[in-house]
Amino acid sequence: MKEHIFLAGLLSAFTVTTVAAFAEDSPTLAKIRQSGTISLGHMETSVPFSYYDQNQEVIGYSREIQLRIVESIKAKLGLDSLVVRNMPITSQNRIPLIQNGTVDIECSSTTHNLERAKQVAFSNSIFLIQTRLLTATDSGVTDFEDLKGKTVVTMAGTTSERLLRAMNQDRQMGMSVISAKDQGESFQTLETGRAIAYMSDDAVLAGQKARSRTPEKWQIVGKPQSKEVYGCLMRRDDPQFKKIADDVIAKLETSPEIDDLYKKWFETPVPPRGLNLGFPMSAGLKALYKSPNNTASDDLNKAGQ
Repeated sequence: MKEHIFLAGLLSAFTVTTVAAFAEDSPTLAKIRQSGTISLGHMETSVPFSYYDQNQEVIGYSREIQLRIVESIKAKLGLDSLVVRNMPITSQNRIPLIQNGTVDIECSSTTHNLERAKQVAFSNSIFLIQTRLLTATDSGVTDFEDLKGKTVVTMAGTTSERLLRAMNQDRQMGMSVISAKDQGESFQTLETGRAIAYMSDDAVLAGQKARSRTPEKWQIVGKPQSKEVYGCLMRRDDPQFKKIADDVIAKLETSPEIDDLYKKWFETPVPPRGLNLGFPMSAGLKALYKSPNNTASDDLNKAGQ
């Protein structure tokens, strides 16, 4: 009996020591373990990825992936509970908030590109989109060339903003570009007639259309200007923390569960208005789910995939 007690105590001590050593090897895990709190970054209006429902709870496709990562972190650290602190972010402050430790991990609709990867780490990709336009069905806009001399809105600090400004300069289109703080403000600018079109990721545009009071009034048009992949943001130089996120994402994407998760957010009615985005899974996204990776958007477009 004494031997059994001794062995159980030894095993318990070994487990605690192993968990502590595991956490100490990762600055982020050590911080989470010491505080018992994890800080999650989220967008407020990025339907259906990360946004508020009618009860002001954070929901969405990316949010569900983020919470799976939280559960894995809790298990790795051997914690019975872990307090979640939600931190709303914007496209302009998300990287600084990751860098200064205010946010531990952000999962929403952030494009993984090489420039950002110099400042933060990206998880395995969680989604693949194309950049297009949202405009009224009677606007006369069917492609980017129709924007000459007109006002266009996009979200500040995004790939779409960079592409739009480069297009304006290179093609001398004479566009007036409005840079809004988030997706909600971008759509409001379009809806109130201050811009004739709104450039963003096609899945985000589908979400804003479904969220509007008159979804039948809007259409997604234009030749895609780029392919973009989304990933979760974390601090650089913390490979153990990144590995937890990567493993969770890879396991999910290669399991039958990913089809259910996709259908839930893109092919069935979503809160708060119960509208269906009607956004079928693309061939590119199917390929990503089959072979999870964290290839940057720049390399994806260079490869012509």
